[in-house]
Amino acid sequence: QVQLVESGGGLVQPGGSLRLSCAASGFTFSWYAMRWYRQAPGKERDVVATIGSAGSSTSYADSVKGRFTISRDNAKNTVYLQMNSLKAEDTAVYYCNSPSVLAIHNYWGQGTQVTVSS
Repeated sequence: QVQLVESGGGLVQPGGSLRLSCAASGFTFSWYAMRWYRQAPGKERDVVATIGSAGSSTSYADSVKGRFTISRDNAKNTVYLQMNSLKAEDTAVYYCNSPSVLAIHNYWGQGTQVTVSS
């Protein structure tokens, strides 16, 4: 079955960095685009970044452009999110998913909490 395990979150001061990881299993990872999403308390889950199946194309929400970098390692079935220059408004639970897999399975992992605070 599909499984997505996010990790790497934590408490960081404004201006700090974190690297999130998402290990995927249960589907052919290298076939699918992947996304990072985030959900802040009381808000909807939003797309943060997208990467194509081969890793050569990426896109970002305006709010994170120039600060976040999405990447993937298809040999390890893992997608990453490098987050730099973190701001308080980046505080949220971060999730990874594949739009295609989500449409079929409607599955979400547990997410990883990122808290940016002094």
